[in-house]
Amino acid sequence: MSPYLAEPRDLYHGRALCVLKPRTAREVGDILALCNEAGAPLTPQGGNTGLVGGQTPDASGASVVLSLERLSRIRAVDPIADAMTVEAGVTLAQAQEAAETADRYFPLSLASEGSCTIGGNLSTNAGGVHVIAYGSMRDLALGVEIALADGRLLSTLGALRKDNTGYDLTRLFIGSEGTLGVITAATLKLFPRPRSRAVAFLGLRDPAQALKLLNFVKDRAGPSLHAFEIASRSGVELVLRHIPGTRDPLAQPHDWYALVELAAFAEGEAERVAARILAAALGAHLAEDATLAQSLDQSGALWKLRESMSEAQKREGGSIKHDVAVPVNEIPHFIEEAGRRLRAAFPEARPIPFGHMGDGNIHYNVSQPVGADKAEFLARWGEVNAIVHGVVRELGGSISAEHGIGRLKRDLLRETKDPAALDAMRAIKTALDPKGILNPGVLL
Repeated sequence: MSPYLAEPRDLYHGRALCVLKPRTAREVGDILALCNEAGAPLTPQGGNTGLVGGQTPDASGASVVLSLERLSRIRAVDPIADAMTVEAGVTLAQAQEAAETADRYFPLSLASEGSCTIGGNLSTNAGGVHVIAYGSMRDLALGVEIALADGRLLSTLGALRKDNTGYDLTRLFIGSEGTLGVITAATLKLFPRPRSRAVAFLGLRDPAQALKLLNFVKDRAGPSLHAFEIASRSGVELVLRHIPGTRDPLAQPHDWYALVELAAFAEGEAERVAARILAAALGAHLAEDATLAQSLDQSGALWKLRESMSEAQKREGGSIKHDVAVPVNEIPHFIEEAGRRLRAAFPEARPIPFGHMGDGNIHYNVSQPVGADKAEFLARWGEVNAIVHGVVRELGGSISAEHGIGRLKRDLLRETKDPAALDAMRAIKTALDPKGILNPGVLL
């Protein structure tokens, strides 16, 4: 059972009575009914790629781990309705491939897409790099099938685009982290498949210049802008040091970088638009240097620099991570102020901010000082959190943008969430899971 009892960051290790692997939604419902009758706690788990401990049982050994990995059928793909229905254990990569086979596009894109599952993506309301163009999983789902705590199956599956018949149950369960029910399947939105893509990598002075560049590109690319990511030089250097096959794409180092992706529906159109925008941006002094990928391999190499940030930090040593969101216009101030406060409290710590500037989601990670003891550094997690999240709250931001709350941020949620909102959440939890068997200790 050991692969199901720990999570990728190695922060949480649990114990369990057993691991159950049902093959159908009805079997999931039967398991929940039995657990509910016995009062046995249950921990749902998808691909076990979550980063806040929401899929890990506690140390009591009383929980049943419910793995959804065998619910792996693509039930239907309808290119006319622009929808597909897939089961919770389908990996994100498999869902993308199913859409492409029907000449359609499913836009969610994550570094872990080969192993993360649709059920996990839905339970955490995953975002990824294309939120600026398509939104998060709440925006990408048309309906869900849910096994409730008492074993009943509730379904909102279907390709309806408009349904104004009461509460929006689909969106209620998405992002609930398995605390209200277990997602067994979903109907997902599909989109026309882009025929051309362009990926550019730009060297910048600072996040303030990145913000100006973002608005410049948005004004000229409109809906063709599919991603706008930023990273500091310190983060890129970690990738170059630890990830084989990576190289510096620009002739000179720069303090900051932006990775920009455009997509279009005519052959070659994205590349032509990107070339015009890059030339104009350089002419307007909104970037110091830039390169435009000339092949799929070059596009992949540029994305690898961004998507390898977390892995490079892991190889560098201890890292205290923050998945936060602030208003897009406040990102430069957030990065500057969080860095100033951290330097004052922890002079040797190394902030490595990067992420989805286009939607305000920054992964503000802090690597341990060079030569420091990893355990001693990680023991300061709470102090570092207090600094970073303090700036986030001052700017009207969120302590969790796309990873969820899980076990890691449960106490922080109580400290930062509107008490009335927490009361409403607890009331919903009590109504749907009166015995509290679903993922106890997670979120609430």
